[in-house]
Amino acid sequence: MLTLQDISYIHANNDLLFSEISLTVNRHDKIALIGNNGVGKSTLLKIMAGELQPSGGQLHVDIPPYYVPQLFGQYNHLTIAQALRVENKLKALKEILNGEVTEDNLDLLNDDWTIEERCKEALEHWQLNDLDLMQEMRTLSGGQKTKVFLAGISIHQPEFVLLDEPSNHLDSRGRQLLYHFVRSTASTLVVVSHDRTLLNLLNTVCELSKQDITCYGGNYDFYAEQKQLASDALNQDIQSKEKVLRKAKEKERETLERQQRADIRGKRKQEKAGVARIMMNTLKNNAERSTSKIKSVHREKVGDITRELRELRSALPDLDKMKFGFSNSILHTGKILFKASDINFNYSNQPLWKEGLNFQITSGERIALKGLNGSGKTTLIKLILGELLPKSGVIYKAGNQSAVYIDQDYSLINNQLSVYEQARQFSTTVLQEHEIKIRLNRFLFSKEDWDKPCNTLSGGERMRLILCCLTLSNQSPDMIILDEPTNNLDMQNIEILTAAINEYRGTLIAVSHDEYFLEQINATRIIEL
Repeated sequence: MLTLQDISYIHANNDLLFSEISLTVNRHDKIALIGNNGVGKSTLLKIMAGELQPSGGQLHVDIPPYYVPQLFGQYNHLTIAQALRVENKLKALKEILNGEVTEDNLDLLNDDWTIEERCKEALEHWQLNDLDLMQEMRTLSGGQKTKVFLAGISIHQPEFVLLDEPSNHLDSRGRQLLYHFVRSTASTLVVVSHDRTLLNLLNTVCELSKQDITCYGGNYDFYAEQKQLASDALNQDIQSKEKVLRKAKEKERETLERQQRADIRGKRKQEKAGVARIMMNTLKNNAERSTSKIKSVHREKVGDITRELRELRSALPDLDKMKFGFSNSILHTGKILFKASDINFNYSNQPLWKEGLNFQITSGERIALKGLNGSGKTTLIKLILGELLPKSGVIYKAGNQSAVYIDQDYSLINNQLSVYEQARQFSTTVLQEHEIKIRLNRFLFSKEDWDKPCNTLSGGERMRLILCCLTLSNQSPDMIILDEPTNNLDMQNIEILTAAINEYRGTLIAVSHDEYFLEQINATRIIEL
C-alpha cells in the first residue's frame, strides 16, 4: 500500500532531520509511529500524505491516504465543506435537485447521491450537530477542527488513513469515539500519538530516530516491555563495567605499591652493598622507567574501560539519567487546604454550573479534575488559585499555602530569559551558580544548554525546566495543578513527568483526558463537572 525507501529530509537551513528511512505499510496494518519530540514524525507523515517532498529516497503509494493533520491553521479561511473537499459535490447535488441536471453537475456528483446525508450523519456522530457546512473553520475550537476531519473519514470512507496526534484536543467523549473508530475500522492506519490508550489499540509500533526506524510487532505495552528489557540489560552491563573499572583501579594501585616497595628494598640492598653512586643513579633511573611503564599500561587500561562505561551510560534512556529531588510539603496529610460551599460563577449573567459546587481539598490528595470542553474546569482552577472570586457561595482557603499552576504551554517560563537565568529566578535559597548548574544537569540541561533562550525550548524541555525550577526552592509547593500537561509531550517526556510527579508528596490536581496518565500518577479521587 505504501513503501518508503531510503527517505531523508533536510530543512531549509540545511539541518538534517532524518536519513535513509525505509518502511512498508501493508493493507490493514495499524501502525503507531513514535519517537522523541523533534525527530520528524509529523514531517514523515506529511511525506506519506504527499504534502511534503523528501530530500532523498523514493515513495511509492498505491492508494492516496486521507490525512488528519495536527495543526489546522492552513484551513482557517475555508468553510467546513471546503476543508472536507465536499463543497463541489454538495453544490452539484443541490443544483440537480433544483432541476439543473447538467453534464458538469453529474460529473461532479459522480453518482454520490448520499453525500449530503453522510455529511450530516458524520457530523452528528462526532458531536458536531450545531455546525453548518458553510461555517468557516476559523470559528471552531481545536477539538471541533479535529472532529471535522475525523468526520471526513466517515464521509469519504478511505482505505488508508494518516492521523497526527488525533486525540490532542478531544475531551473524554471524543476520545472514546476515536478509540471505537480505531478498534472497528478495516482501514489501514498510521498514527502519530502520545496517547497510550490509543497506541495500545494499534498492532505495530515503529520508533523513528534520525538514522532509522525500528518496528516492534505489538502494541505500545509490548514495545514498552521490550524497551524495559533492553534498559535492564544495559543497566546490568553498566554495573558490570563499573565493577571491572573498580577492580582495574585496585589492581593499578596494588601493582604500583608493590613496585614501590620493591624499589625501596632494592635501594637499601644496594646501599648496604656499597654500590657506587653512578651505578645507584643508573639503577634508580631504570626503576623509575619501569614504574612509569607500569603506570602507563594501567592508565591505558583504566582509560579504555572508562570510555566504554561512558558510552554505555550515554545510551541510557533520559529517565534513568535524571534525579528529581523534591522536598516534602510542610503541610501534614489530611489538612483542609480548600473548601467550596455552594459556589458558582457567572458568564453573561448566567451561572456556569447548574448547581453550586460543594467539595474540599485536603493536603496530600491526588485529584483528577474532569469534564467536557466548556464545562468550567479552567474557571474552577482560577477559583482554587484565588485568581477569581465566586459570584455566589463561600470559599475557605488555608493560610500560608503555596500553589503552582502548570498549564500545557508551561507559561511559568519567561521566554526572554536563558535557561540558567530562568532557573536562578526560582532559587529561593540563593544557591551558588555552580549549584544551580548541577541541578540543571540533573534535568538533562548540559553546559551547551545553559545560555539557550527559553523561547527556543521544545515542550519537553520546557516541562523539564519547570520541574527543575520547582526543586530549586527550599520547599516544594503545597499544591501543584496540572492543566492538560501531556498535550505537547512525547512518550519519553510523559514518562519523565510521571516519575517526577510520583516523587512529589504534596497535593496534586490534574486536568487531563488521558486516562492512562491519571492512572499512572495515582489520581485516586475525581471531581467531575
